[in-house]
Parts: sequence; structure tokens; C-alpha cells
Amino acid sequence: MNGAINFTYGFSHGVEWGWPIAVYLLLAGISGGALIVALLIRFYKKQQVDTPLLKAASLVSFVTIAFGMVFLVGDLEKPLYFWKILIHYNFTSVMSIGVMAISIYIPLTLIMCLYMFEKEISMVLAKKSQLVSYFAMIMATLTKIRPFIEVLSVIFAVVICAYTGFLISVLVRFPILNTAILPALFVVSGLSAGTASASMVASYLFKENTHSADLKTLHTIEWPIMAVEIMLIAMLFVSLLVGNEFQQTTTVAFKSGLFANLFWFGVMGIGFGLPLVLNFGLGKKMASTHMAFYLSGMASVLGVLCLRMFIIYAGQTFSV
Repeated sequence: MNGAINFTYGFSHGVEWGWPIAVYLLLAGISGGALIVALLIRFYKKQQVDTPLLKAASLVSFVTIAFGMVFLVGDLEKPLYFWKILIHYNFTSVMSIGVMAISIYIPLTLIMCLYMFEKEISMVLAKKSQLVSYFAMIMATLTKIRPFIEVLSVIFAVVICAYTGFLISVLVRFPILNTAILPALFVVSGLSAGTASASMVASYLFKENTHSADLKTLHTIEWPIMAVEIMLIAMLFVSLLVGNEFQQTTTVAFKSGLFANLFWFGVMGIGFGLPLVLNFGLGKKMASTHMAFYLSGMASVLGVLCLRMFIIYAGQTFSV
């Protein structure tokens, strides 16, 4: 009985999760990925100053998760009742655990922004001395626990990237979604999109040189991240190919039709192929230009969006 219930668990009205959820998954991945790479670089290099990369990543992480929540809540059948999820927790539910993680992660990204832009905020509040005093008191307290906040931010950034994969993977009626590979794929693709987004914002808003030490580090780790991402996608395909008869039929999503076009042109072509061409196929002179830098970053982000769209739509189309 329990096995039957678990096996048929899932949506009953076709495609329930549409493009807003795919956009949320992208933004959540960017948010977590950007903060992870920037803070890990800070830890590894033992940086004591707030670098343009860390400022960019902190800003990106807060803005993207905030906009992501707009898409997530807006897609709910009754978005005005979202607050009920925040006060009623079921610790055996992946959804409840995810909501709790988001409730902790969003304030962490806000605190990271306060660290990065403390001087700018103080200048804005300068005309109201009482507010400046309160803000100074708050920052004095937060500064004492900054190392703890930074470590906690990395942990919850990983959780935010991964939990949606865990949430989707419990839908056992959908073979493409019901796989343990998804959480890892969402973390790695989030790192890819987050790295690209933080690099572009650091260069554009904070005038970081595209050949600076930090951006060179990001450029160095970008390719191993992409390689792992491709490996996980291949593992997803192979797991379906060697599965039961129905799982094998779902591989058509990779081979023909609209979903295959989205995968091969969007994910593989734009997401992986275009950055490779821009960085290695056009010569060092072209690869070092600002245009190639931004085009490569935008292609990586668009490729991750296409991957999220493919998983969401193709995953829900093929059900038991």
C-alpha cells in the first residue's frame, strides 16, 4: 500500500510548474552560487578587505533571491496565503525545510550587503543622526560575529542551491525529475551561473579589472565547474537510458522535438558551446575583450535558465 502511494505521488493535472518556477530556480541558483564562490575565495586567499568581487556577489545574492521569491510566491495558487507556510512547519516535509532555509538565507544575504555597503548606508542616513547611531550600534554587533555569518552564509547558500533538487526529486511519477542527481546538478549549475553573474557585476558596477586576480581565479574554476555540470547531465541521461522500460522512453526528450531543441541549442549550444568559442575559438586577442567577457557570462546564465526550463517542462511531461 505504502509503495503504491509513494509511486503515484506527484501532480495530477499535467504541467503544474511553469516558467516562473524555472526563473525562480535560476535566480536561487545564481544567488547561492555567487555567494559561495566569492566567500570561498575570501577564505582561501585570507582576504581582509571587501573586494569588488565580494561586494558584487553579496549584492547579486540578495537581489536575485528577493526577485526569485517574487516569482515563487506569484506562481502559487493563493499567493496571499504564503505567510501561513512561514509559521506552520512540518519537519518531515522537504517543502517546509526549504521554506525554513530560505527564511534564514534571505536575512543572511541582507547582512552580507550591510557589511559591504556600511559606509554608503551611513552616508544616506547622515542627515538623521539618531538613525545613524542606531545603525552604528547594529553594525558594531554584526561586525563581531562576521566570521560566523560568512560561514553560515556559505552553508545556507549550498542548501538553497540544492533543496529544490531534493524537492523535485520526490515526484516519483516523473522519471526525469525523480533522480538523486538533481540536487548536485542544481548546485553545480548554480555555481556556474553565480560565477558568471558575480564576475559581470564586479566588472560593470564596481569597475573590477577583468584580468584582476579574483576574476582570473573565477575564470580558472569556471571550466572545471562546467565540466562537472556536463558530467552530471550525462549521468542523468545514462540513468534514464539504463532504467526500466518507461524511463528509457523518456530519453526522447533529449533526442527529438521541442525539448531536444531547448536542450541542444539552449543548454549545450549557448550554455556550453558559446563560452568555449568565445574563450578558445576566437584567439587570445578576442577572448580578452570586454565584449567576449560579457557575452560569455550572459551565455552561461542563459544556458542555466534553459537547463532549468528543460528539466521543469520535460520532467513533468513524461509521467507514470
